[in-house]
Amino acid sequence: MNDLTITITGWAATTPTVRLSAQGIEMSSFRLASTPRYFDRNAGVWTDGRTEWFTVRCFRSSAVTVAQSVKKGEPVIVTGKLRTHEWTTNDGLDRVDLQIDATGVGHDLTRGISAFSKATVATASDEPGEPADDEAAAGTGSSDELEPEDLDEDLDGSDGDGDPEFAGTASAAGTAA
Repeated sequence: MNDLTITITGWAATTPTVRLSAQGIEMSSFRLASTPRYFDRNAGVWTDGRTEWFTVRCFRSSAVTVAQSVKKGEPVIVTGKLRTHEWTTNDGLDRVDLQIDATGVGHDLTRGISAFSKATVATASDEPGEPADDEAAAGTGSSDELEPEDLDEDLDGSDGDGDPEFAGTASAAGTAA
């Protein structure tokens, strides 16, 4: 498939939220702001360019680990498939959201220091009391698993204003085991 893969550096503008899809698959999302800077030679100062906003979406075990790792205001680097989501608000306004279905999320180490610890994440599909299997922890699985685009109808919940953000989300802190 000819998906558009993109890598973006920026700042987490929201703390990731986690919820379960109707199929029982963990999903999380957060907003990412990326603002280029350039040197304005005429004024002799650094200037901010236009801020671009993205909704970063993570699925399965990465949804949980990202929610436990990324906090609002932290510098992050995200790689994934770029998608556009168009909708109409209850007021009749057309909106477009740039979404990244993340294949990789991490802290931007050019802006700070981070420590890594391997996580073993139990997903909703695991049996209670059983450790997560290596396949689930790695975010891989059989070819009959749903793809992120199959979950889009679950992500289109609305909070009443037509905005496609998750309806009934819980903060990452409220979902940590």
